[in-house]
Amino acid sequence: QGQLEESGGGSVQAGGSLKLSCVASGNDFSSCAMAWYRQAPGKERELVSSIVSAGTTHYADSVKGRFTISQDNAKMTLYLQMNSLKTEDTAVYYCTATCVYYPSVRNYWGQGTQVTVSS
Repeated sequence: QGQLEESGGGSVQAGGSLKLSCVASGNDFSSCAMAWYRQAPGKERELVSSIVSAGTTHYADSVKGRFTISQDNAKMTLYLQMNSLKTEDTAVYYCTATCVYYPSVRNYWGQGTQVTVSS
């Protein structure tokens, strides 16, 4: 069974930076599509950024130019560098993996890490 474990969350003032990490274990995630989601209090969970094995990345409009997703397959780690943080970035951030094991698809979620941005 594969597992994802996030770290790097915390409290920061607006304009600051944080770098989230997500360590994958128990499975080969190198060919999986990886992503970061977030959920703020009272709001629906939203996709923040994703990266596929070919290196193609996607960002929500709200974070473009401020966040950078990357991965280190050798370390089986996914990262999210967050710069110029805003109070509206406050949320629980989740690491996810979507893996195709033909003919089925399996989704993995981490437990989440809290990011709090204060003004």
